[in-house]
Order: sequence, then structure tokens, then C-alpha cells
Amino acid sequence: MATQQLQKPLTGVRVVDFSRVLAGPFLSMMLGDLGAEVIKIEHPKRGDDTRAWGPPFVHGMEDKGMSAYFACVNRNKKSLALDLKDKRGAAVAKRLVTDPKTHIVVENFKVGGMGSYGLDYATVSKIHPALIMCSVTGFGQTGPYKDRPGYDLAIQAMSGLMSITGQASGEPQKVGVAISDVIAGLFAGNGVLAALYQAEKTGVGQHVDISLLDTQISSLVNIASNYLTTKQVPTRMSNAHPTIVPYQDCTASDGYFVIACGNDGQFAKLASLLEHPEWATDEKFATNPARVRNREELMALLNTEFSKQTATSWVERLLEVGVPAAPINDMGQALNDEHIRARGLVQELTFKDEAQNILGSIEMVGSPLKLSGSSMERVESPPPFVGEHTEEVLRDILSMDELEIASLRDSGVIR
Repeated sequence: MATQQLQKPLTGVRVVDFSRVLAGPFLSMMLGDLGAEVIKIEHPKRGDDTRAWGPPFVHGMEDKGMSAYFACVNRNKKSLALDLKDKRGAAVAKRLVTDPKTHIVVENFKVGGMGSYGLDYATVSKIHPALIMCSVTGFGQTGPYKDRPGYDLAIQAMSGLMSITGQASGEPQKVGVAISDVIAGLFAGNGVLAALYQAEKTGVGQHVDISLLDTQISSLVNIASNYLTTKQVPTRMSNAHPTIVPYQDCTASDGYFVIACGNDGQFAKLASLLEHPEWATDEKFATNPARVRNREELMALLNTEFSKQTATSWVERLLEVGVPAAPINDMGQALNDEHIRARGLVQELTFKDEAQNILGSIEMVGSPLKLSGSSMERVESPPPFVGEHTEEVLRDILSMDELEIASLRDSGVIR
């Protein structure tokens, strides 16, 4: 008996994506990974801003706007190149947004930006009440900062994240990726899917307001809670944890590794491995609160022992006795790790022209979602070229004829 092909959970859901750069595209990519049809609206000439954010570019595609940055969040999408500043372009977008088979709109214009094209939620929801619109901005749709532009670096700074990141004696540091954008995209996904579930029950959509600052503040979790509880401003602690010891980088004979000793039982195993079982009963180290109070003394003792062997050796030995530890990998080591590859997180996709000739290939990170009842193993399609699906969308979804499409193309409204 043949195995039935599993559908992805959002098969049949259509997303119209007006967003660009990172947070919004990250959200729409996740929806595409889950099976939604994502139609990305791009400027006919320049496309998404990040198409030009290189090098690096995908080999041989420098002139096609295929930067590595753009590629990382735009798989599983169709590109409709449309000039929204032209009234005909805005009208096409409105037809697409208000089509009953469109479920979700994603946008990250400045507050009020969609309204300038007649595409704001208040306007389009009157025509399509079940529509869900997700607006991703730096500071949200309300509040005194709502009109400020929002960029990840500024959000990391304003949220307090930079104040707790970096060497204890050094300057504030940002996280190595645009984490505020990524977190906003993840929260947006939760909000959109909750709204979609409610719309299916009630027939009424809603406006999902996602702020980079809001979501970054929320992600401060225990650090924010520590301040609200004590009113003491936390400081940078390098790689150490404010309330767990030992939970940080350690110094081996040839470099660094990390240890994450989360409870007293694990610490007892660590002490035994290091042939100092007495540490586990010493009142200065026996409990986690005691270890926090005597952090510097304990870490000096541990690093003296760790300096006697290599980082690889310590990680292996610690894991063998049940103490969480890990190497500090560079990007190549991480993405070539056998476990990462076995989980299908790195996939190779090919780019093809209209005649299905192969133009090149790209390795990219796949979806981390593993759903037992859905087919999530493979990325369906590579990131699109600017306007790659314009004619397909206009013809198959909006039922435009060839003359109408040609007229829009000749006047530069589409590409």
C-alpha cells in the first residue's frame, strides 16, 4: 500500500507579504515552511532591500539580487514585483489582499504606511472581514515612539540587552545576529496563527501589532524579572550566569569550552570527576546559592583542573558522567556537525530558469520544525528572483489576461 503524501499544516492558506529586510520576511518564511502560499510583494526595480546587502552573494547570481542575506529568510515564496506608488499597482495589491482566498497580510512599513496605498487594516477589513493583518514595526502602532524607525541595533540598545552583553569590564555589545528581528518574527508567528485559528471559528480577522521593542523586552525573561523583583540593575557578566554556578565558559589547556551545571547533583558528579568529591559537601559549594556567593573562588579551582587537559577531552568526559558541556564551535564547525546534518538543518536547493535549466545551487538552513503528522523535511522552493512569479500570480489568482498584464509591464508597474 502506497504511503499517503502528508500535507503541511498551512496548505491552502495564502499570505500576501509586503515586508522586507528581516523580521517580517522571517515570519512569512515560517508560514511558507508550514505550507502557506506566500506571495512576496517587491519593488519592480530593486526588490527587497536585502537583495543588495552583499557580498556574499550566491555564486553567479550577483546581478540577480541573490545575496546570502536575502536568501536566508525568503525561501518558499513567490515574488510579485509591483510598484505600489502607482495607482494601478496599489489597485492590484488591493485586489490581491481583499480576495476571499487571502488569509494573512504581513507588512512592516512605518506606522500609517499601508494607509497611504489604501491597504491599511481599517480599509481592507471592511471588504474582507476575515483577513488577518500583521504589522511589524520597531515600536508598535501606539505609544510615544510609534513613529520612530526601528532597527535591530537600536532595539538591542534601548531594551537593555546590550547592557548585559559583553565582557564584564568591557563595553556594551550587541548579539552577533539581529536577534531582535528574529524574536519579533517568532512572536509574530504565534500571534498570526492564534488569529487564524480564531478567524476560522468566528469568520472575523484582526490586526496583529508586533513591536521589536516589545518582543525584545519580553525575551529578557529572568533578567527582567530579577530587576523587577530587586530593583537592582543587572550588569554584564561575560559568559557567566547571574544565578547558576558553574554555568559559563571554562579554560582548558588548548582553549575554551562551556559547562552548564544546573543543579547540585550535576555539581557532585563534576566534583567527583575532578577527584575533589569534598567540594560537593563543602558549605561554600554544596548548594547553588552557596556557589553563586563564592563564584570567583570556585571558578578559580575549576579552571586550575580544566587547564590540565584539552577542551575536547573535557567535553567528552563531562558528558560521559552526565554533566552538560559543549565545545565553542565556529560557524563552520556548527553547520558541518554530524547531528545538525542528520537533522536536515542544512539543505541544498537549485535555482532554475523558465526553461528549467539549472542556474546554480545554494546551501541554506532549513526549518527546525519537526511535525509528526506533516511533511516538513524538505524546503519546497529556493528564494525567488525579483518578479519571478508576477505573471503567474496575476494570471492564476487575479485572472488577468495577457493584454492587461502586458500593459502593466510596459508601463513599469510590474516586472
